[in-house]
Amino acid sequence: MSKVQTTPIRVGFIGLNPDSHWAATAHLPALKALSDRYQIVGVANSSLASSQRTAEALGLPHAFASAQELAASPEIDLVIVTVKVPYHRELVTAALAAGKHVYCEWPLGNGLAEARELTALAAAKGVVAAAGTQARAAVEIEHLAKLIADGYVGKVLSTTLIGSGGNWAGQCIAEHAYLFDTANGATMQAIPLAHTFAAVKDVLGPFGDLSARFVSNFDKVTLAETGETAPKDAPDQVLIHGTMESGAAVAVHYRGGVSRGTNLLWEINGTEGDIQVTADLGHAQMVQLTLRGARGDATEMESLMPSAEAYAGWPEDALVRNVTRMYARLADDIQNGTHTVPSFQDAVALHEVIDAIETSARASS
Repeated sequence: MSKVQTTPIRVGFIGLNPDSHWAATAHLPALKALSDRYQIVGVANSSLASSQRTAEALGLPHAFASAQELAASPEIDLVIVTVKVPYHRELVTAALAAGKHVYCEWPLGNGLAEARELTALAAAKGVVAAAGTQARAAVEIEHLAKLIADGYVGKVLSTTLIGSGGNWAGQCIAEHAYLFDTANGATMQAIPLAHTFAAVKDVLGPFGDLSARFVSNFDKVTLAETGETAPKDAPDQVLIHGTMESGAAVAVHYRGGVSRGTNLLWEINGTEGDIQVTADLGHAQMVQLTLRGARGDATEMESLMPSAEAYAGWPEDALVRNVTRMYARLADDIQNGTHTVPSFQDAVALHEVIDAIETSARASS
């Protein structure tokens, strides 16, 4: 049983810069949209000076010298971890050891073993532990899941997914160079593909057997600021085929960079109809998704977007809206004892899929 809380949830951030990065662009506006349920009270960055700068800029009462100090503070109920993947295990462990609720950005761990370790610790501590697979909270994904469950396409025969990763091609900014080192656990298959797979599973059910092949067209990445190069061993082409547990066929191609054509196309084909999901990038968790479909005797696709009422009261920006909806679920779970937010257990299941894909790709190389 997790702890139930009725007062506003006091938040401590590990890794928060007030004017840049994911925490500032997505998490801060999301929490502000739920200011009746959350209160940001403290921050711990890489140094006390950095924590103090952020706390002063945002008007926070507490700047902590370390993540451990933040986690141990009685002023903190929920610890949010929004740093690079290699640091997740250490920082999440500190928060859980202190008995705090945790929201950790995806990937939960640097690989399956770390994710399993953190999940076991969260269960032992009896806290609410959320993993940031926010595509699962998208209005469009919830609507799509209902369309499939209600039989819009009939029996699902196949699904096809094409996506652009944005990064993982031949060039990047220096800050993103760590993404190109497989050892850091922040590859294309671990981030945009996995985020999108989390939504696919919610709509179509669990994955079955999958086979994969990875291709790398570049062994170095050029840093945009200087023209210098850094080593690259992460794949820039991810090819997957297999089946869902239901028996439906699956075909996936994720490619590095962006395309001048299609950057996200997810098709679901069934005995009675077809649905297309499109977007401007292969990160389903952070872009506006567009749904179109046709069934029966129809020969042209039409809009299948959720009603305007489904968006009422949520932020307009899809990136912020999805994170806000995650935090709403998390608040429900902390304050009411429910189980609605994507959990560490869910994250382990997703890590298992990605691990299976990587294992298959190694075997085929």
